[in-house]
Parts: sequence; structure tokens; C-alpha cells
Amino acid sequence: MASRAFFLCSLQVAFLILFGLAEAQLQLNFYSKTCPNVEDIVRKEMSEILSIAPSLAGPILRMHFHDCFVRGCDGSVLIDSTKNNTAEKDAPPNQTLRGFNALERIKRKLEKACPDTVSCADLLAIAARDAVLLSKGPTWPVWLGRRDGRVSIANETKQLPPPTANFTRLTQMFGAKGLSIKDLVVLSAGHTIGTSHCSSFSDRLYNFTGKVNLNDIDPLLDTQYISRLRTRCSLTDNTTLVEMDPGSFKTFDTSYYKLVAKGRGLFHSDASLLANSFTKDYVFKHANGLESDFFKDFAASMINMGNVEVLTGSQGEIRKKCYVVN
Repeated sequence: MASRAFFLCSLQVAFLILFGLAEAQLQLNFYSKTCPNVEDIVRKEMSEILSIAPSLAGPILRMHFHDCFVRGCDGSVLIDSTKNNTAEKDAPPNQTLRGFNALERIKRKLEKACPDTVSCADLLAIAARDAVLLSKGPTWPVWLGRRDGRVSIANETKQLPPPTANFTRLTQMFGAKGLSIKDLVVLSAGHTIGTSHCSSFSDRLYNFTGKVNLNDIDPLLDTQYISRLRTRCSLTDNTTLVEMDPGSFKTFDTSYYKLVAKGRGLFHSDASLLANSFTKDYVFKHANGLESDFFKDFAASMINMGNVEVLTGSQGEIRKKCYVVN
């Protein structure tokens, strides 16, 4: 316990030094006077939610990722569609997202304690951090002060890196958000918790080049793993869920890298990490390396992602309910 406490303390000091200047728009103590218990409230609710539904940790982390890649980290992924507009959450890449009700539950608690104060974007950033921590992963200081966006457009989800993307496309999409190749390989390990629908990878099992037969497989995917996945997924299966990190999908750890190194990364985007010398070296290093080293990297990359195109000051609004603009 003492060593973990020292690690967390050292981590926070390092982040204060490394990110202090870059975080001029956001602050660690943003709610110190207006809602000092915001992180305690979110942690308590997340603990209760995950004690009942531990499988929601992965989806909530994923939701933060999907939020930040479209219009920045502004909570726009949480907005419902209207008669005149199809919102992000109803676009194909987001139709499998889960956890909206859990976040709305937390928002109600925050509104009761601190009305009209904490943004949905900040709530999601804190909840994603707690989802990782409560899954036995790292923690990190969440810089706060994001404002909520008022716009959510389904077509803009084309900015989300798809599971079918190759390395070139991934680096372009991450680069467009100011994220590095290291951020790419580090954040990909978020796949260590959670599940995926068969439809996100079934082409690797049956229809990799469009031939639609049992021999048309992704040569980068381990053949024994293909056989195992075929017992769960057909080419047309849109409902079955598969663990992204089999045997460890509720625990945040480095087993994701062990799988990718063995050719058992579930998505083509996972396998593409072996196509570049830097990301390949990182995968193999952390497949057998110290978990604490990876935890530090993941924490740093989550801070980087949480800063993407944020709204601050008088921009945007503070939504009363996360699913609808004021």
C-alpha cells in the first residue's frame, strides 16, 4: 500500500510539472470553491454502479474516447437526437455505447449538491478515470473546467478511429487531434477492459478480402484464436458480445499487450500496432514489462486526450441534464 501511495504521489507531482503550462485553460482545483466534493461524489456513485455492473467500466472509458474525438471533450456524445437532428450517440460507431443512464444518475447527484456547476464533459472525464481506477488500473489528476457543447451531429463521428483502421489511418486520425504515435499505442490498451460486438471484427474471421468463405481470414490473426472466435461469432452476428481481453476483461492490466504480441488482438487496429517499429517495440516491451511503467504512460495519454479541443470560459454551457442542451 505504501509503495502504491508513493507511486500515486510521484505521478501527480510529475503531471503538475509536465502539464502545468499546457493546462492553462483547465485547472486541477477548478471546482474547489463551487463544488469541492465533485470528485468524491463521482467516485462514490461509480463505485456503487460498478459493484452492480462491473462490465460498464469499459464502455464508460470508451465513451470518453468517443466524446473527445468528435468536437473535442465537450460531452456532445451524451446528447439525444431530436426530430430535426441525428446526434452522435445514434451514429453507427456509437450505437453500441453503454452507460448513458449511469452518467445521468451521477449528474443528478451533482446537480443536487452543486446546481448548474459541473459540466457533463467534466463528469465524463472523471468517470472514465474512476472506471479505470476501480478496475485495478492507474489513477491520474483530472484537469477540470470543460464546458458542454451545444451541437451533436451524427455525420461527424467519421472522425472516430474505426476498429478496421490500418496503422497509417490511425496515425492520421490521432494526429488530427494532436495525439502522438505513443498516445496511439498506449490508449489502444484501453481494450484491456470491456467487450465488443462480433460485427466489429467478424470480417477477420470469414470475409477479410470479400470472398466470404472459411479460408478468407486475416493472416495477422492467430489461427487458434480464429477457431475460438468462430464458435461465438458468425459473419452476420450483430448482437453477441466477446471479451476484448479474454479472462481479464474486468481488470485493467498489461494483458492486452500480451495478446497483441501473440497475434490475438481482437481488432485490425490492434494488429496494426505491429506494423510500425516504435509501436511494435512498445507492445513487446509491455507484454513482459513492469505494469507501473505502462500505468504512468496511460495516465499521461489520458490527460493528453482529455485536453483535445476543450471548451472553456464562456464557451458552450453547463447542461442541467446531459442528454439535452439547455
